Amino acid sequence: MGDAELGRRISPAKNFVAGGVGGACLLLAGHPLDTIKVRLQTQPRASHGHASVIYTGTYDCLRKTLSKEGVLGLYRGMGAPLLGVAPMMAISFFGYGLGKQLLQPDPRATLTYQQIYLSGMLAGVCTTVIVTPGERIKCLLQVQSSSGQLKYAGPLDCAVRLYKEQGIRSVYKGTVLTLIRDVPSSGLYFLTYEYVKSALTPEGQSVTELSTPRILLAGGFAGILNWLVALPPDVLKSNFQTAAEGRYRGLRDVLSHLIREEGACALYKGFNAVMLRAFPANAACFLGFELALKTLNWLAPDW
Repeated sequence: MGDAELGRRISPAKNFVAGGVGGACLLLAGHPLDTIKVRLQTQPRASHGHASVIYTGTYDCLRKTLSKEGVLGLYRGMGAPLLGVAPMMAISFFGYGLGKQLLQPDPRATLTYQQIYLSGMLAGVCTTVIVTPGERIKCLLQVQSSSGQLKYAGPLDCAVRLYKEQGIRSVYKGTVLTLIRDVPSSGLYFLTYEYVKSALTPEGQSVTELSTPRILLAGGFAGILNWLVALPPDVLKSNFQTAAEGRYRGLRDVLSHLIREEGACALYKGFNAVMLRAFPANAACFLGFELALKTLNWLAPDW
């Protein structure tokens, strides 16, 4: 399936460039709902002293953000992912292409779904280096905007201050949780995309000739299943990365605190925002990737 169907050698370099285009499309389509997701995930729960939470749900968070901060409020913290998402998705698709190349030495052979899943898992490992600091900065900027306490002037200021305060360890706070979130979910992400693409391909046609609406559908479903698996560790990661230094000792501590204080449902905070974002953002990502890859194959067929 994919490149294998044409007997074309898989090119991790082309995947890298096309993945960067896909990442830019994903960010533009999905960042507003990502802001809402993080604010819902990290807001304090209602207590006896405070009868209500800041936001009652996705729509309430959207309405209040637009009312207080305008449309630009939905793009708070986008500087860090703008510098990170395109390279991140470039590395993700590069890792995926590299995994397929390693597991498919003969370009005429068809990859199994197990090989696709393993290739996707490698993509999740590859992206951690750039994802962790980008998400740490993004989450801190998104949360400070909703709390009204502006500690950081922007992404660069945030990165510099984190490094000055506690070194590189602070910048990479949440690395293990990022791996737990991204490795299995990335495998499922690419597996779902390839499976749905194959299922939507008419009899006798190549999967590479799939229409734009069907690519969008496959990408959207991939995004939804990816986040069904990734959301619980993402909630833990967001809380861990935005917490005051020393509040949590690690993964088990964050998990036990959330379960004890808010119950198991806390692991799916921001669910509506995530699901609303998952389909259009990832549909845009895969469409951008496929269009860029086709362009590269046309411009440089032997690259």
